[in-house]
Amino acid sequence: MNGRRFRPLWGRGRPAAPVEYGPPVVRRHLASIEVGPEAVRRARETVAAYLPSAGVAPGSAFADAVLLATSELAANAVRHAPRSPVMDVGIAVAAGQLIVSVEDAEPVLPDLSAEGMGAGLRMVTELAGDYRGGVGTERAVDHDGKAVYVRFGIPS
Repeated sequence: MNGRRFRPLWGRGRPAAPVEYGPPVVRRHLASIEVGPEAVRRARETVAAYLPSAGVAPGSAFADAVLLATSELAANAVRHAPRSPVMDVGIAVAAGQLIVSVEDAEPVLPDLSAEGMGAGLRMVTELAGDYRGGVGTERAVDHDGKAVYVRFGIPS
C-alpha cells in the first residue's frame, strides 16, 4: 500500500472506522452488523447509503464495483467467521481513495496469494485493480479478529 499502513479500529464506546496512515481521512463511517442471514444485504445497504456523501454517483459503474466488493467481503465474514456475533463494516474516503473494510472476530487471515484466494476475493482484487486499488488484511487492534479491506482509487 505504497508504504502506508491500514489500521482498523475496533471497540465499543469510541468512534471506529478504517484509518489509512498518510493523508487525513476526509470522511468515515462505521456500522456494526449482526452476522446472520441479513448481514450481506445490510452491509451493502450501509455502504450504498454512504456513497453519495462520498461523491460517488449511485448506479455508476464505480458504485456497482464498490457494492459488489462489499457484498463479497461481508459474505466471506458470514461464511468464514461463524463465531463472530457482529461484523464492523467501515468506509473511509481520503486522498482520492475509498476504502471499505469488514472486521470480524475470526483470527484466521485469508490467504491473499494468487493460489490461496477463493473466487470471491479474486474478483474483489480484480475490481479494485480496475480502479488503481487493492485488497489487504490485518489483525484487529483490540481483539483476536481481523479486518479485510478493499481500496479503490476514486475515478475523476
